[in-house]
Amino acid sequence: MGGLVLATCIAAVASYFICGIPFGMLFAAKLSGVDVRKVGSGNIGMTNVARSAGGKAATLTFACDVGKGAICVPLFRFIIAALCLGGDVSALAIDRPFAWVGTTLFMACVFGHVFSPYLHFHGGKGISTGLGASLGLYWPMGLSMFAVFLILVIPTRLVSLGSVAAAASVPIFGLIFGVRGVAIIPLVLVSIVVILAHRENIGRLVRGEERRFSVGKDKKGAGR
Repeated sequence: MGGLVLATCIAAVASYFICGIPFGMLFAAKLSGVDVRKVGSGNIGMTNVARSAGGKAATLTFACDVGKGAICVPLFRFIIAALCLGGDVSALAIDRPFAWVGTTLFMACVFGHVFSPYLHFHGGKGISTGLGASLGLYWPMGLSMFAVFLILVIPTRLVSLGSVAAAASVPIFGLIFGVRGVAIIPLVLVSIVVILAHRENIGRLVRGEERRFSVGKDKKGAGR
């Protein structure tokens, strides 16, 4: 058991640093010469990148933010199972006693993106990376959360509305799909942190002032 805890801690730290890579900032700077931290909402996530740096940078940001979560959770879960459980990855399934391993990795991925170690513990709001990490944790849960997001965003174009609802649904879908005991704690913490990261958006939603999703023009070489 001690070995499993240690391996999970090491994997969680590695996931945190990998998922802390600020792809939105990097792609916006590379493709458009824009520092997304200084324009629009100041956020490094896909929505602000789309408005500030254009569709290409936003698409790459979304793909990489989703991808880093989708890769880290199953990869490290496989490694942990190989090192500590004789290769029995099924023992780490979300409805099994060691489900806390996967949910801890999921939390580490989201926290890495929200509290990036490369940006003085500032970052994005965790939605894209959370989607990827949830798909890596248990894809039906990830798709269910994404469905909540789309159901609200498609008719309204209010990304923050869908994001907050999806974040709130994390522990709910965890329970629906069999997460029990201490394994639910990381899911609750992720939900709270992501909702708090949207607190300014929530205020604008309440006041009817929230901006709807839009994509700016690609600005090739702008600012160089």
